[in-house]
Amino acid sequence: MTAPARPPLLVPLSRRPQAPQAVLVHPGGGGLSPYTPLAVRLSRRGGVSGIRASGLFAGERPDTAIDVMARRYLPLLDTLPRRPDLLVGWSMGGVLAWELGARLAGTGPAPAVVMIDSFTRRDEFRTPGRRDDVVDRIMRSVHARVARRDQPWAEATAHAHVTASGRHRVTTTHPGPALLMACASPHRRTQVENWTRLSARLRTRELDCGHFDVFGRKALPAVLAHLDEFLTGERTETPKTPQTLGGKR
Repeated sequence: MTAPARPPLLVPLSRRPQAPQAVLVHPGGGGLSPYTPLAVRLSRRGGVSGIRASGLFAGERPDTAIDVMARRYLPLLDTLPRRPDLLVGWSMGGVLAWELGARLAGTGPAPAVVMIDSFTRRDEFRTPGRRDDVVDRIMRSVHARVARRDQPWAEATAHAHVTASGRHRVTTTHPGPALLMACASPHRRTQVENWTRLSARLRTRELDCGHFDVFGRKALPAVLAHLDEFLTGERTETPKTPQTLGGKR
C-alpha cells in the first residue's frame, strides 16, 4: 500500500501571483494553524504562503538548528510567483523570518520582517524543566487540533525546535524595515534592546498579553492593528532611524 503523499513545506494560502507576496514562517512546533487570522488579513494585499516544518509527518526528521532550517527554507522562496516582500513569524518563526530576510537582502531588495514576540536568544530553554514546559505549551497551542496518530511526530518536532531556539543566537543584521511586537514580560526591555542593536529600521509595539496568548480573542485585534499600521507606513513613509519612528521602547 502506497503511503500518502506528504504536503510540501511551502504551503500556498492565498494565490495571487501578480500581487505582493507574504510568507508566514512557522513557530516552534512547526505548524501553521495559529496563523489563520494573519493569513486572512494579509490576503487583502496579495499572495500568502506558509512554511511548515519538517518532522510533522511519518518519514520526516525535525531540524534541531535554526541555521539548518533557514538553509532549507531559502530555496523555497525562489519558487514563489514573485520575490517575497514580507516575512512574518511568531516566536521562533520571527527569528527564522529575520534570518531569511537577511539572506534575501544579500541578493536583492530587503523584505520587510514582522516578528511577534521573538527573541535574539533563549538561554532559559537550556534548562530541562523549562524546555518541557514550553513543549507542553506548544502542544496546547500550535498542535491543539492535531490528530492522535500525528501526536508523536508533533511532540518530537516541538522538542527539536525548543532545542534549536536554546542554541541559537541572532547576530545577523537586517537592512530592511522590521517590526517587533513584544509581549508583556520581565524580559521585554532586554528583548527590544537586543533587536535594536541589529537594525536601524526597527519599529516596536507592545502587546499586553503573554507569549502564548497573542492569537487569543483579547490580543489578536492589537496584533492585526500593529500589522496594518506597519504595512501602511511602509507604503507611505521613507526610511527613518529608530529614534524618529515613534514606536514604544
